[in-house]
Formats: sequence, C-alpha cells, structure tokens
Amino acid sequence: MMKTVLILNGPNLNLLGQREPATYGLQTLDDVRQLCEHSCDQHQLRADFRQSNHEGVLIDWIHEAGAAQAAGQVAGVILNAGAYTHTSIAIADAIKGAQLRVIELHISNVHARESFRHQSYISAVAAGVMFGFGTQGYVLAIAAMAHLTQCDQRI
Repeated sequence: MMKTVLILNGPNLNLLGQREPATYGLQTLDDVRQLCEHSCDQHQLRADFRQSNHEGVLIDWIHEAGAAQAAGQVAGVILNAGAYTHTSIAIADAIKGAQLRVIELHISNVHARESFRHQSYISAVAAGVMFGFGTQGYVLAIAAMAHLTQCDQRI
C-alpha cells in the first residue's frame, strides 16, 4: 500500500508568488503542490497537499494524520506552519499528542530574518527541520520523509 505524505501549509502561504517575492520567490502555491506531487511520485508516496489560514483547521488535520499514521496509511506530515511556527504551542501540542512524525519546513532561512522568527515551538517535536532552500525545500523534505519511512519498514 502506498503511504501518504500530508503536506500542510499555514497562514499566508496561499499568497505565494505575490507576497514578498524577494523572500519567498515567484512560485505559486499551486506550483508548489505540483512540485510536491511529482516528488512524491518519485518516492512511491502519495501527496495530500493542503493550506489553511486557520490554526484550528491545521490542528484538526494533524490529529487526523496522527490516527492515519498509527493505522499505517500516512508516512508523516511536512508542515510549513508559517507564522504559527513562532506562536502556536497548540500546534506543537497537537503534534506531540498525535505522536505524529513531522518535518518542519520553511521556504526562507528564518535565522537570517527578524529575531522573532528564530523561535520555533514546532522544532522540539519535529523529526527534522528544513529551511532556507526556497520551494525546493519541499522536495528535500519529501526525500527525507521517504528515507524515514524506509527506515521504519526495515525495523
């Protein structure tokens, strides 16, 4: 059975391609979705790509993914939580409570930006963190998720 990688995008990522192109690039969120679907296909994974500006929706999706991961259907979540990375203890608690494998992702190098972006509540509960590689970071995160999934299958 092909496992799914849930790729969750938080607030304002629907504005990719028009919001701060010097920081986030010119690719749209639909471009990123297509990139992720292609990358998942290459790793024999299924992409489930979503975006919400609402914290509670992201938390509900994390809970669902935790149950699906426990059932062997989901490999894990690639999470670009946007600004919620720096503010949401609730999202971190959801990840921990759902016992969900998460790779935290950021398009920009958050450590080269404003100091408030240096704090992440998600990093402490993530399997890994990917930042600063532009939208190509999604491809790298999918490859990392595929690797982690293969390691699970060998145990």
